[in-house]
Amino acid sequence: MGRQPPIADYGFLSDCHSAALISSDGSVDWWCVPRFDSPSVFGRLLDPAAGHWSLHPVEDFQSERHYVGDSLVLRTTFRTAAGEVSVTDALSFEPGARGHDIGLRSPHVLLRTVQGRSGVVDMVSTFVPRMEYGRTQPNLRPVPHGVEARGGPVRLVLTSRVPLSCADGAVSAEFHVAAEDRLELQLGYSPAFDPAPTHTEAAVEDTLAGWESWAALHIGYDGRYPDEVRRSSLVLQGLTFAPSGAIVAAATTSLPELMGGELNFDYRFAWLRDLSLTIHSLWIAACPDEPSRLFDWFSTAAGRIGDELIQIMYGVEGERDLTEHVLEHLSGYRDSRPVRIGNKAWKQVQLDVLGEVLDAAHLLQDSLGELDGPVQEMLVTLADRASSGWAEPDAGMWEARDQLRQYVSSKVMCWVALDRAVRLAPRLGPGADPRRWASARDDVRATVLEQAWSDRAGAYSGAFDSDDLDASVLLLPIVGFLPATDDRMRATIDTVERELGGVGLVRRWPSDPSGFLICTYWLVECLALAGEVERATVWFDRATGHANDLGLLAEEADPDSGELLGNFPQAFSHVGLINAAWRITQATSDTIGGVTQ
Repeated sequence: MGRQPPIADYGFLSDCHSAALISSDGSVDWWCVPRFDSPSVFGRLLDPAAGHWSLHPVEDFQSERHYVGDSLVLRTTFRTAAGEVSVTDALSFEPGARGHDIGLRSPHVLLRTVQGRSGVVDMVSTFVPRMEYGRTQPNLRPVPHGVEARGGPVRLVLTSRVPLSCADGAVSAEFHVAAEDRLELQLGYSPAFDPAPTHTEAAVEDTLAGWESWAALHIGYDGRYPDEVRRSSLVLQGLTFAPSGAIVAAATTSLPELMGGELNFDYRFAWLRDLSLTIHSLWIAACPDEPSRLFDWFSTAAGRIGDELIQIMYGVEGERDLTEHVLEHLSGYRDSRPVRIGNKAWKQVQLDVLGEVLDAAHLLQDSLGELDGPVQEMLVTLADRASSGWAEPDAGMWEARDQLRQYVSSKVMCWVALDRAVRLAPRLGPGADPRRWASARDDVRATVLEQAWSDRAGAYSGAFDSDDLDASVLLLPIVGFLPATDDRMRATIDTVERELGGVGLVRRWPSDPSGFLICTYWLVECLALAGEVERATVWFDRATGHANDLGLLAEEADPDSGELLGNFPQAFSHVGLINAAWRITQATSDTIGGVTQ
């Protein structure tokens, strides 16, 4: 294989349990099954030898693709000198699943449907499974109507009407497709030692109907940029582990923040850092059930909180131990090493999570109903932690691995925790102490206003006693700490725009080599809040212009080439898009998403 395709070349499939990435030339280069964080069975995204499944014309072709309607069903059209053919790809839902029920149970079937459009096209399928992130080459054996691949803990069965041949650890097929011909290939997963494995007969039309029923029931946004918001809402649902409601930060691990660099991390987990902003975006773009389920997931995952560290992230079913490992045998995306699984940030102290959880509870208070004892106790504990610990240093929202600092964004989010706790106090039971919380809240505010301002920078800095800019201070008006029209806040917004946005996207800090999409959308929100709608719109269009042809965003983009960087698709970027579109709408209309503000 030659050079790996750009990150933007990939499409995203999901069954709300797992995710697959497919290149524009028809190669499935990433599939972790049965969960988002399971070991890959196709991992060519991270190493040419780690497995793939390609399906495309034999002769030279051109391709274009789109999602079918409001779905994550992907259709790629191949055009050759001999004719035209389409391939429709989907990760199947359970047959008949509709609306709220999509993804609750997954058959774990990857569907690839070939449809002749014109002429006669010669097609080739090459199925090269490699289990356990490419460590295991499976045994291949014929089964009725297909081939079984079994290795490590995984059993895959590829079924097709066309003859399949096995050689050198690969399963190949060549076949002709004439106009109106239709051929289905199905790849089913089951545990290798399941004594009675079953593979559901699935149809792409049924999965498409499931997606569109979800969209019809959930997406009620009525504001600016409706197409982009609808697509981002579908991406967030695709990143949701439906049985628990957890939303993973991205579908991948170790796609680099800097090409050839070491900033490669596993994002297939659910971060509390993203919680309130994600819930806000779901509240804007989806029905209340979705954000409420996300909050329910956290309250269950956290359990009863004692004196232990408040964990910042969990596995999709609430797992706490996310120990980080390096996969030494993988070369990485375009030689970007190391390839990591797990993420040691789960052990970090990040004070901002206190505010994110309480802000989420405050936002959802009308839909959460009466809070039961354990939830009351959890929220009181988080507020008490903010009250007693806000002055401590931490790793910050960017998860610094070198040393702890007095990050401004962490202090502000402690202020958010205390502010929201005071507002929620009548619902938090006998443990609530709004007078003490309000006193601590006021102390945090006074300290931030005094110690975060830098005369040299002419802006609020990223940490106390520092002159270094950090785009995270754009959160101050977004969370209500200061109005965007405040003189110092307005100066900060202008300085961040000028000093960190000079590359066309907003960087996190001056030495950051790439533009960070969520930071750019935060600038959009701040400008909209300041009444600068025209400037906000320019920045929104600039950020959203980095989406690929399917509307998918990664975490970052190269400021020179515009190439997407980082894990993909990135929930935080799509959350940022939704929230920024809403702020622009709010600045130009009294009605947002059908809700009068």
